[in-house]
Amino acid sequence: MTSLSPYLSYNGNCAEAMKFYAKLFGAKLEALMTYGDLKDQMPCPPGGENMVMHAYLVHPGFTLMAGDTPPGMEFKGIEGAMMAITFDTTAEAERVFKALSEGGKVTMALEETFWAKTFGMVTDRFGTPWGINGGPKEMPKG
Repeated sequence: MTSLSPYLSYNGNCAEAMKFYAKLFGAKLEALMTYGDLKDQMPCPPGGENMVMHAYLVHPGFTLMAGDTPPGMEFKGIEGAMMAITFDTTAEAERVFKALSEGGKVTMALEETFWAKTFGMVTDRFGTPWGINGGPKEMPKG
């Protein structure tokens, strides 16, 4: 079986982000390992004891992996990509969009598109860009 999962990088707030996403999406945070937890298996960067080396979130519709950028490496944020997620209903899309917008920045308000009854874009308070779809429509065949 082939599987594709996003792996996101954070700047010291990975644990907070992943716990938030687990609650928001009703997912299970199966792993949240810090560099300090793994110091017997690998070197722990100075100052990185509490930074997340690897997090793994599981939902029936997706998996999400993440970690904090290790100390000494430049954190550039998440650029050139977004997390696109589709919900069966506009109500669920609106709920998630509202939660992700709190402390974040809306870059496109929810509105109807040719592919969904509602779609909007937001960068959440953790710096993760999202595209939220609700009530998908049948796509034109090209």
